[in-house]
Amino acid sequence: MELISHYISNCTNCSLHKYRTKTVPGQGNPNADILLIGEAPGAKEDLAGSPFIGRAGKVLDELLNHINLSREDIFITNMVKCRPPKNRDPFKSEILQCNTFLDQQIAYINPKLIITLGKFAFKKFFPIQSMSDNRGAPQKWNDLMIFPVYHPAAALYNPNLKTKMLSDFEQIQNILNEVVLHNKLKQINLL
Repeated sequence: MELISHYISNCTNCSLHKYRTKTVPGQGNPNADILLIGEAPGAKEDLAGSPFIGRAGKVLDELLNHINLSREDIFITNMVKCRPPKNRDPFKSEILQCNTFLDQQIAYINPKLIITLGKFAFKKFFPIQSMSDNRGAPQKWNDLMIFPVYHPAAALYNPNLKTKMLSDFEQIQNILNEVVLHNKLKQINLL
């Protein structure tokens, strides 16, 4: 993971590198069962080089604490590793430039469950589907289980979504248990 982070920190593949203070490659347990993928670093993340440390990060911490998980239990990364100017949405070309890094992170971590935070992360796996239509419903993508949920920042703009987010996060342990059982059955050729 250190080598991937090194390449990210030296990346100049798109114009975002011109605006960054620090790259934000990701953080957490590289052996985690759960990988969370967000959209892009914000201003605080850009200054610190760490994902989800601003207001949305506080919401994420609440969601994790609600299900007895911490940042040490998971790995968190973003679709793009540099902050877009003025916190705008990342352009498709920027996402494509960072896609190799994200694919390398997924391969290295080999998570049992990927939680996509918001539409940009969801669209990596299901480009023609609507995130809001699939929110809270785990889906297979190749050999990975993808669980789409709202981005934590959504609760800052619409506090009514927090209840849905808590409910979504409450499903995580059951989804993980199902993935583990499925993998065991697959190993002994029952599937």
